[in-house]
Amino acid sequence: MNAPALFQSLTVSGLEIAAGDVTIVRDVAFTISQGRPVTLLGASGSGKSLVAHAIMGSLPTGLSARGVVKEDDVDLLASSPAQTRARWGRTIAILPQEPRLALDPTMRVAGQVAEVHRYLHDLGPAEAGASMRADLTEVGLGDRTQAYPHELSGGMCQRAAIAITHAAGASLLIADEPTKGLDAALRDGVVERLRREVERGRLLLTITHDIEVAAALGGMVGVMLDGVLVEFGPATEVLESPRHDYARALIAANPAHWPAPDLPPAGAPIVSAAGLSKRFGEKALFDDLDVSVRRGEIVAIIGPSGCGKTTIGNIVLGLVTPDRGEVQRAPGIPPTCFQKLYQDPPAAFAPHQTLRRGLGDLLRLHGLAWAQAEASMERFGLGRELLDRRPSEVSGGELQRFAILRALLLDPVFLFADEATSRLDPVSQSEVFAILVEAVRERGLGLLMVTHEAALAERVASRILRLPS
Repeated sequence: MNAPALFQSLTVSGLEIAAGDVTIVRDVAFTISQGRPVTLLGASGSGKSLVAHAIMGSLPTGLSARGVVKEDDVDLLASSPAQTRARWGRTIAILPQEPRLALDPTMRVAGQVAEVHRYLHDLGPAEAGASMRADLTEVGLGDRTQAYPHELSGGMCQRAAIAITHAAGASLLIADEPTKGLDAALRDGVVERLRREVERGRLLLTITHDIEVAAALGGMVGVMLDGVLVEFGPATEVLESPRHDYARALIAANPAHWPAPDLPPAGAPIVSAAGLSKRFGEKALFDDLDVSVRRGEIVAIIGPSGCGKTTIGNIVLGLVTPDRGEVQRAPGIPPTCFQKLYQDPPAAFAPHQTLRRGLGDLLRLHGLAWAQAEASMERFGLGRELLDRRPSEVSGGELQRFAILRALLLDPVFLFADEATSRLDPVSQSEVFAILVEAVRERGLGLLMVTHEAALAERVASRILRLPS
């Protein structure tokens, strides 16, 4: 296989993105060159991912881009749809923010990686298989090559998507939240993988809210707020001496700096599980495990990706049956008072239904007023204009906030939060956790949370359950 020549630079100038007559991203300008990646930080909904999709030529229906986006001398925005599609996977590849939705649910992971080598790079079956195994081993999935996406954790799906994107070998790699949902070790491995792509001459644009990722990648860092690039410069300057007020707040909002929640003594047990054991195929996740959650208590489960954290929460909710052990719930509590926040919020929303329709159906079903939902939307920083969009037309962070809003409207007594803030920037993350902590304090909500962030668990949890790999 002869590798195609790599582009030397990508230049963005005067980029604007509009929804009809409304401009939602304005006057964005930066240059990515070989050896100098660009990372965009900012709040959920600030326009970071829209900039990436404008470059890719994959903006959602109803949005349009104008300005100049040049890969060397090729004006990407001036290309025809056929020319744009021809670049996908060949000169530009994107690592999507929602990897589970990007994976083919009917194909094993091995086939999805191997087909890139076979049909994009014209390798024979044996060579494609060897390259596939090397790619999946490098992201820690060498023992899960025959798994389907639904058999993988959220973090594993992310790593599978990384392997597929790497296999494409495009000149420009766009990584949209490449480390969300990954534990520290896997996050560092992904960052190292991205750095190697830069060393090989590929252009890299990364969208993230993880400041440690931005610092590790180096190059240039930009901070976006409300569709505007409010700060841009060398990574060390922006991260160590930010000039804009929002940039300073964003960088300072590390979970390790949060105040510990002031919670009253925990009340009666809501749910208790004893002697839980579970395995999938040949892999044993845990054995003889106990866990309980009381009213007004926050219990955190931490551990590496794929160790069984989500499975424990699903067993407690009754969504998964343990191989051994039993679960007991406090009597007299209706099922609707046991709620879950998903790691991948699109899995909890009807994809072709507007958020207004979905929220309205919920309110009518449970006899709730629109005023309650509108008050919660304002508190969560969700504009009313988002209601007429489908789940795929809002950012991952915005959709997660809708999921949290929807769960709390039902006044639950138990909430299983599976990486509930993994898509939020540090400022939004602290604001959302303040709301969850308030629900724990004022309503006596029992919160069972899964997280990869040890610092987050140590700041907010009453108790921590640590799982080995």
